[in-house]
Amino acid sequence: MLVHGQSPVDDTGVSSTSSICQAPLRRQFWKSGTYDDGLGSKVPLQNGKNYLHVHPMFLHSNATSHKWAFGAVAEMLDNAFDEIQNGATFVIVDKTTNPRDGSPALLIQDDGGGMDPEALRRCISFGFSDKKSKSAIGQYGNGFKTSTMRLGADVIVFSRHLKDRILTQSIGLLSYTFLTRTGHDRIVVPMVDYEFDTSNGSLEILQGREHYRSNISMMLQWSPYSTEEELLKQFDDIGSHGTKIIIYNLWYNDDNNLELDFETDPKDIRISGDTKKVDTRPSWKTINEQHIANQYNYSLRVYLSILYLRIPDSFRIVLRGHIVEHHNLANDLIHEEYILYKPHSGGSVEGMVITTIGFLKEAPYVPFHGFNVYYKNRLILPFWQVVSYSDSRGRGVVGVLEANFVEPTHNKQDFERTSLFQKLEGRLKEMTWEYWDYHCGLIGYLPRKKPRAPAALNQSFHAVGSTKSASAGGVFQQSAVNSYNQFTGTAEKSIPKGIRTKRKEPVDLVEREVVKRQAGIGASGVDYRQHVESQPANTTANQLKDQEAINLMQENQKLRAKCSELEKSGEELNLKVTQLRSALGEVQRESEQLLAELQELDGIKEENYVNI
Repeated sequence: MLVHGQSPVDDTGVSSTSSICQAPLRRQFWKSGTYDDGLGSKVPLQNGKNYLHVHPMFLHSNATSHKWAFGAVAEMLDNAFDEIQNGATFVIVDKTTNPRDGSPALLIQDDGGGMDPEALRRCISFGFSDKKSKSAIGQYGNGFKTSTMRLGADVIVFSRHLKDRILTQSIGLLSYTFLTRTGHDRIVVPMVDYEFDTSNGSLEILQGREHYRSNISMMLQWSPYSTEEELLKQFDDIGSHGTKIIIYNLWYNDDNNLELDFETDPKDIRISGDTKKVDTRPSWKTINEQHIANQYNYSLRVYLSILYLRIPDSFRIVLRGHIVEHHNLANDLIHEEYILYKPHSGGSVEGMVITTIGFLKEAPYVPFHGFNVYYKNRLILPFWQVVSYSDSRGRGVVGVLEANFVEPTHNKQDFERTSLFQKLEGRLKEMTWEYWDYHCGLIGYLPRKKPRAPAALNQSFHAVGSTKSASAGGVFQQSAVNSYNQFTGTAEKSIPKGIRTKRKEPVDLVEREVVKRQAGIGASGVDYRQHVESQPANTTANQLKDQEAINLMQENQKLRAKCSELEKSGEELNLKVTQLRSALGEVQRESEQLLAELQELDGIKEENYVNI
């Protein structure tokens, strides 16, 4: 049971004015779990009633599920993204200031449907989720508490909701500082609710007077705002519906710097001191350190650009006053292929996923590899390394897929280790090695080609692969790089000016398709080795066949792109229809009410006329 702030008259919880020894507040998140509520448990309950309560320590221990601060920020954005179905068009992530002490605070605001008083209570309660949509990212209803408490010690929420011409606005405060400083042994959440009175244009308090005074008193003492006027002013830029979240008393790292760095880049939020240096050749250093696979670890702008696989044109993520440009990781690949995988469990197909796999455009000059795994449009595992290599086997191989048949962990930074997930991991490992062995020659490595067992590319792959990489395959040779650079016209000394893109010469395209035929993989990832006989690559007939296959592949890619665009347009049109229907419904209800009022006035006029 979560205890909301209550008045001294009807209080079944504890009073915030109790004489309790203060617990020290540590500014580092990982050291702030120490908490002594010594006298808190001695505060008597009225009427001798016993209740099951949640201890404030749970706020901290619950938030430790987020090892990475950006994972907590992403959780907050998921709530805003889910509001697209309610008409949300933007989410703002920005720095704001705590007016009490001038310290930085984190602002997250959206123009979704907002929350009525009961919805806000459910948001702050534990273990509740009212997201019924199958496409909703959130499931557990715990994300608000874990994410806000991971980023800062305190959070205040302002939400405005409009339904059936009833406008409500609610304020809720979840303060770890308040609970620890006052020695509470249970979570107390002050909340105040208002309803707009259309008759006189004023705000009416929804709670009883004593209840309201108790809650507002705690808010004004422990929130960034010292007057009710300042609190209500926070609704000025929300509009008729939406939610504003301000996280303050942000956590510090072990070096006594704010975990979130607002100063290094005025258009970004970074993780302090987390810039990763890549150990590589001096001429490759800039390419590696500026690569998206490195920067997403400490740049929120880069991470948010890949956080969602698809973003509707009607929705914007705005970071520090600038729109975050969406980035499709599949566009960073060359020599890509599309491989279908149908996982089985108990003899039945559990799902279907098409994996886009290829080399990074910058390969072989960058060491990054792995799969970007999305769940219901949300990135769960970025650059997940399913293989480890000591001989470069798998270097530069990257994949993108949306796996909705596996379940993410509650912090949405990993997947539950189910048998289905283990099968997926095994298949991706096999896929990486298969792709590398038959395509590494395209980026300057000595190609390694060996016959593969038919089951290795079976679409309904069952076994979890555990193949070990052999030292003979894919060893990077300087001579191979030099000969490759001469062939492509890219000398090693020109690397900083521009990285190789796809090779366009016909001979290269033929070579690429021949390699695919040798691997037994087409553009769709289907094994057609049983249907195509091996032919000498230097014969005219085979070259014509290869060229025809290439033309078909290119046409297929164009059709896929067109289908994707049409599907996206369809989704946007459906969203627009939903919004228009909702708006039409509101207009119709308003029209009916005005018509009823008009008929009432006509009746009064007729009555007055009769009396005269």
